[in-house]
Amino acid sequence: MTELTAVKQIKATALPESNNKSHLSPKQKAVIVIKFLINHGADLPLDQLPETLQIDLIHQMAAMPPVDQSTLADVIVEFANELDSVGLFFSNGLAGALTDLEGKISPVMARRLRKEAGVRQIGDPWDSVQTLPLDELGQLMRSESTEVASVILSKLKTSKAAELLGTLPGDQARRITYAISLTGNITPHAVDQIGSSLAARIANKPEKAFEDTPVKRLGSILNVSAANIRDTLLSGLEEDDQTIGTQVRSYIFTFKHIPQKLQASDIPKCLRSVDKTVLATALAGAQQADMSDVATYLLESMSKRMADNLREDITELGKVKAREGEVAMKEIMIEIRRLIDTGEVDILIHSEEEETTAFEA
Repeated sequence: MTELTAVKQIKATALPESNNKSHLSPKQKAVIVIKFLINHGADLPLDQLPETLQIDLIHQMAAMPPVDQSTLADVIVEFANELDSVGLFFSNGLAGALTDLEGKISPVMARRLRKEAGVRQIGDPWDSVQTLPLDELGQLMRSESTEVASVILSKLKTSKAAELLGTLPGDQARRITYAISLTGNITPHAVDQIGSSLAARIANKPEKAFEDTPVKRLGSILNVSAANIRDTLLSGLEEDDQTIGTQVRSYIFTFKHIPQKLQASDIPKCLRSVDKTVLATALAGAQQADMSDVATYLLESMSKRMADNLREDITELGKVKAREGEVAMKEIMIEIRRLIDTGEVDILIHSEEEETTAFEA
């Protein structure tokens, strides 16, 4: 690194240590080191210091008299010696420790410690806003005034801002875009205050025991349940709460839903890794279980040669046990869900389901 090389060069060529630095306070020495490093091209993250220290630094730097070469050399050598004697650095305070352990400890525990100690995140408060998913950003925009929403949109990366704007109602989007034209005179301090307020709100969100919504969890469980159990539970759920029952049903994605949930062009990709015997058994089972439309959809979505071969295999299999057919169908669905999870296959969302979104295993 440039700054460390410069420090070592000063140390190597310095004259024997004098007493020139004896009259300097620790703050003055710190300012000399910082100024020296900046002059040698160091990119110091001073913006991550607490505001009080940044203010002290500015005032101390403004009050500094000229420093001669001998004093500079003494201060830098002292600084270099201290660096040489240190074997390991630890971040100061709880905030630094939590930052160092980010991703290594439980997020729930980290949030609790921050909240109990009143510790806020170090760094740019807008970073936490930038990383929010689009649905949460949309909720944030709708809960704020048009002026604040225009600042949020301005601070986002261009691509994400454009994507977010497309998810907002037309009238709100127009108001926000007009408000952006009025932000020419907003001060950096005001933007930072808005960012800090939003970051605090994000950090203080109520902790949830489960990442997924109850509807999504129920849907995922019922997806892998036996058909008779699933239908009974869904019917009962709709009797108890029609709204929740309808939402859970929209998450259900089983073998019989393939024609409605998957594009024909994605079928070959979904079946590529499935064993041909398993596929033939699943198709034979589907034809016997009043799901001939699914079998036809799958066969018509693959190459003619593969479809003809499978029809021959199905004929040779004859009648398959219901249990064997169901197991084979589940194997196909496991592969389909894997491709959906990895983003290789998209699930179709019909207009009546858009409010509850698509299935995610």
